[in-house]
Amino acid sequence: MKPLVFKKSRRARRTEREPARHKLHVAKGDRVRVIRGDDRGREGKILHVYPKQFRVVVEGVNIVKKHKRATTPQGESGIIEFPAPIAASNVMLLDPKSGQPTRVRRRRDKDGTVERVAVKSGQPIQRVR
Repeated sequence: MKPLVFKKSRRARRTEREPARHKLHVAKGDRVRVIRGDDRGREGKILHVYPKQFRVVVEGVNIVKKHKRATTPQGESGIIEFPAPIAASNVMLLDPKSGQPTRVRRRRDKDGTVERVAVKSGQPIQRVR
């Protein structure tokens, strides 16, 4: 008699291939330009990075309104505006030399540290921490 083999469901198989966190070409503090969506052409600084969701929050981009109820009797309620996350693929890093959007490469130095390099100008891009 053949041994019983339990196949994993399709959903379980699909999640195995997805990485736990995506490798992003941008980091917190970088100056970026939005290249897709309603805010196309806008520039701003990255405020927050969500590598698991492959999303970033850019200052002044994708502003949404949220109705907030006061949690305490003295607290304020009303409509608050804040930037919502957008897909990281919809932003491009700005070249430090020309200020134009550029792709990014990684270069390993002699001492083993990895630095990001702008493809257009070849200038290293400093990490803002």
